[in-house]
Amino acid sequence: MAQVYLWLVAGVKLGSILAFSLGGDVLWIHSLDNCRILDLLRQLERIPPHLCLNDRILLQCLWQRGAVTQILKTQRTCVQHLMLQQIFNLFITPHSCAAWNHTLLSELLSSLDHSLEHLQPVAEENLACPHLGILVRKYFQGIRHYLKGKKYSSCAWEVVRVEIQVHFVLL
Repeated sequence: MAQVYLWLVAGVKLGSILAFSLGGDVLWIHSLDNCRILDLLRQLERIPPHLCLNDRILLQCLWQRGAVTQILKTQRTCVQHLMLQQIFNLFITPHSCAAWNHTLLSELLSSLDHSLEHLQPVAEENLACPHLGILVRKYFQGIRHYLKGKKYSSCAWEVVRVEIQVHFVLL
């Protein structure tokens, strides 16, 4: 059921990106990259999420449904860039490499890097989100503290994977 919801939200997200386009080709490519990233995050699943219910966390969500569409277009691009960079930094760690399928992880990192490259020119022009940048870094700092506290267990990584997947869809 959760996967169906994620795919439905991803479809709505894809449609909304086209409706709120910032710059034609860049966002179209970025939306395709986002779909690929979401698909790879889904494929990384090693443990059924319901087995990790006791490990769930309540990290403060920085963006809630609808809030992202209210962010100025330039800020949204900046936040997307920061979010992708933080996800990349989280999944490139040695602890992450030990937790996931190496082929899928490599594909995820490659897709994140590709998306970052496409957003880089737009993000450089519009670095207008210092406050939001602090919130994104704080959110991922909370994720890192959680993982460390759980000793980078398989369930902790699964909880983080789902957390990122759900909030990435909202972005």
